[in-house]
Amino acid sequence: MTQTLPSAAVLGARAFAALSGLNRFSDEPGKLTRLYLSPAHRQAAEWVKGAMEVAGLSAFIDAAGSVQGRREGTVPGAPAVLIGSHIDTVKDGGRFDGNLGVVAGILAAQALRDAGIGLPFPIEVVAFGDEENVRFPTHLSTSEALAGHYDPAWLEARDSEGVRLSDALVAFGGNPAGIASLTRKPGSIRAYLEVHIEQGPVLEAENEPVGIVTAINAQSRARVRVTGEAGHAGTVPMALRKDALTAAAEMALALEEIAAAHELAVGTVGVLSPEPGATNVVPGAAEFTIDYRAPRNETLAAMEAAIRNRFGAIAARRGVGLEIVPYAKAEAVPMDPQLQDAFAAGMARAGSNLSARRLPSGAGHDAMAMAAIAPVAMLFVRNEKGISHSPRENMTEADAGTAIKVLLETLLELAERSK
Repeated sequence: MTQTLPSAAVLGARAFAALSGLNRFSDEPGKLTRLYLSPAHRQAAEWVKGAMEVAGLSAFIDAAGSVQGRREGTVPGAPAVLIGSHIDTVKDGGRFDGNLGVVAGILAAQALRDAGIGLPFPIEVVAFGDEENVRFPTHLSTSEALAGHYDPAWLEARDSEGVRLSDALVAFGGNPAGIASLTRKPGSIRAYLEVHIEQGPVLEAENEPVGIVTAINAQSRARVRVTGEAGHAGTVPMALRKDALTAAAEMALALEEIAAAHELAVGTVGVLSPEPGATNVVPGAAEFTIDYRAPRNETLAAMEAAIRNRFGAIAARRGVGLEIVPYAKAEAVPMDPQLQDAFAAGMARAGSNLSARRLPSGAGHDAMAMAAIAPVAMLFVRNEKGISHSPRENMTEADAGTAIKVLLETLLELAERSK
């Protein structure tokens, strides 16, 4: 007997209960830190696998460390609709970033199962493990594995403690040799959908609980090393110094100016490490990361040229060496127009007087990798003050429920469009 689908209020309550369970697993007591292939990541992956199985999905932890679950559809051989996000976090991160999207997929699958509703396509839920790319210098490695674009060089990358990724993967229970087999066959995926907190202030400012993403901004990351001359802090005159740290600081300010000169562009120095790092020593070297993003590929290219010119000029004037090594780059990724419209129809079906607000994403997501093999779309959910990557990250149970209800109705909309 077919039952009624749960209300948004019920789905929100279920989501917060599930998130409470999932977010117990952390590498740091009192904080939510769950890095790729860490013990907490393994525990969280096992928890997600169990939750998927309870929801009626057949589930496994794959060779790269992602959790995959699947419920078959009523039409044999039909391409699947994937619902995905990630369960890794930044250090001392928030409760909802990534985790909400995984829980949303599981709860949507469970609601359809409980209501006795079969869809004419399989549903898959994927919990990726390396979206934040905090531990290793990778770029969306676990979703790139499904897309068939996994870079084998990533396996040789090392974390801050010198642990090689391939060794960490084996210790986790994964299989470096099995990553290539994760590549999805062409035509096997009908759509990839991702529910994610906005990580920005637009929806809250406009009093909208959810919004439809139009595109993900282009972004680039690089490591910069500045080499000067170490010296005694009390004996080297200011005019004779080749201080690597002050040169790096000027470069950081130059990045800020470059980003501010382009509409909707941003630039960030997130890590800065002087050497030798002693109070009474003029730094002889400094390493820092740069992360810069823009809505258009052309803008990103212009920023890259400006960065190289400005940084080079600063290094020459200060008499220090400079090395810029890019390690991640992604072009702007437009969301599929038909899937955007399907989300809009899902909002209308949800009956919540939602405006179908459309907006771009300044942050990167696994949808960027998945866009290479399938149409993709994202649903943003309002979060308090737009704060993310922080323990102050917050959202309401009601908004979570609304988002999952819209996801459910979007799946039903796609089912009707299959007829």
